[in-house]
Amino acid sequence: MELKIAKLPGDGIGPEVIEQAVKAIDAVCSKFGHKAEYTFAYVGACAIDKFGDPYPDVTHQVCMNSDAVLFGAVGDPKYDNDPTAPVRPEQGLLAIRKKLGLYANLRPVETFKSLIDKSPLKNEIVDGVDFLCVRELTGGMYFGEKGRRDGGNTAFDTNVYSRPEVERILKLAFQYALRRRRHLTVVDKANVLETSRLWRQIAQEMSPDYPDVTVDYMYVDNASMQLIRCPKHFDVLVTENTFGDILTDEASCITGSMGLLASASVGLHTSLFEPIHGSYPQAAGKNIANPLAAILSAAMMFEYAFGLKKEGRAIRDAVTASISVGFVTEDLAAGAGTSAAAQSAAPSGASASNDSAQAAHSTSEVGDWIASFIRKS
Repeated sequence: MELKIAKLPGDGIGPEVIEQAVKAIDAVCSKFGHKAEYTFAYVGACAIDKFGDPYPDVTHQVCMNSDAVLFGAVGDPKYDNDPTAPVRPEQGLLAIRKKLGLYANLRPVETFKSLIDKSPLKNEIVDGVDFLCVRELTGGMYFGEKGRRDGGNTAFDTNVYSRPEVERILKLAFQYALRRRRHLTVVDKANVLETSRLWRQIAQEMSPDYPDVTVDYMYVDNASMQLIRCPKHFDVLVTENTFGDILTDEASCITGSMGLLASASVGLHTSLFEPIHGSYPQAAGKNIANPLAAILSAAMMFEYAFGLKKEGRAIRDAVTASISVGFVTEDLAAGAGTSAAAQSAAPSGASASNDSAQAAHSTSEVGDWIASFIRKS
């Protein structure tokens, strides 16, 4: 296949981790006989600096003309620390979702055996966790009317959902539940919010159309507790935009690092694939950021955008191997990959010694290791 990929590294550590994802993509293409063609485009703070717009028209055209979007991160302290800034990098992320019609964000959460001790939760709680968060992405407070009144002393953000918006995201969640363990949890705040009552009403109306799926309903405050208390309860979790933003970031602590979680945003036009960790400006340019979430996002790209399951699995196997032998960045390095069995997981010429397995490796070194594993395995 010829794969047309829009490459939007963005800000902060985005360019560094996307560079490693590209290494993995190129290795997979070499191994399986595909050809990847990348088109670079600006987004976020760097786009504001160049065009005065966090998601300029030229970037949108690149995305529309591509088969998939590989996205890094947006955000810069000079905007974070200025609440009065009229144009902000994050507006670019909202714009790309809206203009591409990316109404669903998919975030798989699963643990790695060799990293269970990295989680702040007890081993017996996180071992075997495997669920999918389906977050509505183009509605709710993030896109509703907002503003100030009373001389700027009163602020408002309007939370609005229509039946078609709710139906399409719930339909997608039911479909993913059918492909997994057939259990769907609908998260809302129906005891307080009218929008949540609409969500629950529509979910109850749709449920008979999916008799093989068990549906339960959970208030968001309870869901935030159960994600930590018993995350293995969940199979597919679906919720609205604001709740989903918070809950999916909370779920990242289950794995022990936000640097491990990938995501896909899908909908009407070109799908977008990105790590969830954000721009992490404190690490930008230091070659220390964890690239695994970006690399796993590339795996999701092969699977969801191109339907290439073996290619996605090749990347996942390489990531699992790098974690098993402890060839990882500083956020995961301590105590990882010290067993002889883990060492044997690496291909010839790509394994780490017991000493180096306990040391931190750079962003680029991890990217090189994973690309080498893909080619040699």
